[in-house]
Amino acid sequence: MLSILRIFTMVIYSIFLCVFGCIYCLFSPRDPRHVATFGHLFGRLAPVFGLKVELRKPEGAENYPNAIYICNHQNNYDMITAAKMVQPTTVTVGKRSLLWVPFFGLLYWLTGNLLIDRDNRAKAHGTIGELVDQFKRKKISFWMFPEGTRSRGRGLLPFKTGAFHAAVAAGVPIIPVVVSNTHGKIKLNRLKNGLAIVEMLPPVDTQAFAEQSVRKLATHCRELMSAKLDELNAEVAAREASGKL
Repeated sequence: MLSILRIFTMVIYSIFLCVFGCIYCLFSPRDPRHVATFGHLFGRLAPVFGLKVELRKPEGAENYPNAIYICNHQNNYDMITAAKMVQPTTVTVGKRSLLWVPFFGLLYWLTGNLLIDRDNRAKAHGTIGELVDQFKRKKISFWMFPEGTRSRGRGLLPFKTGAFHAAVAAGVPIIPVVVSNTHGKIKLNRLKNGLAIVEMLPPVDTQAFAEQSVRKLATHCRELMSAKLDELNAEVAAREASGKL
């Protein structure tokens, strides 16, 4: 019964938010400020699933300049965990097929997110040039999932280098964001599903890697995120065991 109630609430809330969002965004379509607004609104579904989400940011994170945010990509619950951390004027980079998701696809495009065709390498390469151009023209940041796909309990997958090429070319920092494990954590018929921690790490200066390969930059960022993921998972396990959420 609880699972049915949760699914019903999620569906009704999501449809309402998407329809309202599309109408709202028509007054200022593709404005990058919309992404954080609606990302945070989707994040409000976390309590519906019995999940407490704790956010952690470095001091002064609200004043960071243009950057590329990278985050581990686990499953569909990223919409209620990672989405809560999206900063104003930050847009995400997603696959073009998202456009065909009922209700959500149109909102995703109208809020200003960037859609890419991952199966077309020439177009994907052109997207990097578009990112660099937008960095130079406006106050904007990009949110990317360097694993390229959902990990679904397989740990932190190998990183693709697109985000890192764009950061180096634009001369902007990489800001890692790590979400503690949510794979298999949320049981729809369980009242409380524990804790998830979303932590933003300090910016990584890409210029320090200007004389090195982009792959080394990607490896460095992955090592930082992997260590932080292990740390967060251990903390969550300890706090859940003690009941101190």
